[in-house]
Amino acid sequence: MNTQLKTLKILLLLTAFLLAGLALAFMLRPQPIDTRIAMGDTQLGGDFTLTSLHGPVSLSDFRGQVSVIYIGYASCPDVCPTALAVLTQSLKQLPAEQREQVQGIFISVDPDRDTPQKLADYTAFFSPRILGVTGSRQQIDQVVRQYGAFYRKVTLEDSAMGYAVDHSSRLYLVNQEGQLVKTLLHNSSPQELTDSLQALLINHG
Repeated sequence: MNTQLKTLKILLLLTAFLLAGLALAFMLRPQPIDTRIAMGDTQLGGDFTLTSLHGPVSLSDFRGQVSVIYIGYASCPDVCPTALAVLTQSLKQLPAEQREQVQGIFISVDPDRDTPQKLADYTAFFSPRILGVTGSRQQIDQVVRQYGAFYRKVTLEDSAMGYAVDHSSRLYLVNQEGQLVKTLLHNSSPQELTDSLQALLINHG
């Protein structure tokens, strides 16, 4: 009987430790960005000024249009091209008059390699409706904080690239008043993005 009680106590103790560990892990888990941001009901987003090939560009320059922002870098091997391809296909799905009311903005977090000229060439490969911008490290970090994004350099020991950049990967939809109203994953379907853009365009009209 004593042996059984001891075994039971040990099992109960282990269970308590396990539950405590799970509770702690739950409390400390990374908090994802809510992809269902209600229109106008968020502290994320806001205006910023960065640099394009033709000079300073602010988000507020595109008031009256819907903006789609993506934060990445031109040497990104996979998620950035995927996101920009989704945006490009979505823009092609829009009627011409609606397409002219949407501005894509590609923000590079790799200013050491992504010059304004390089970004202009890179975004032109996808769509003339996508503008490439970057800035100082301080400016970039400010935008990243504003939009709840993240990035970090990762050294590549055996690569000519020298380093890669891990980063969050979302499409940020900003309405005609400059408010962040929705985010989509980079691998969302072009149709999903098109539907979201048209909803903003139609509701505003």
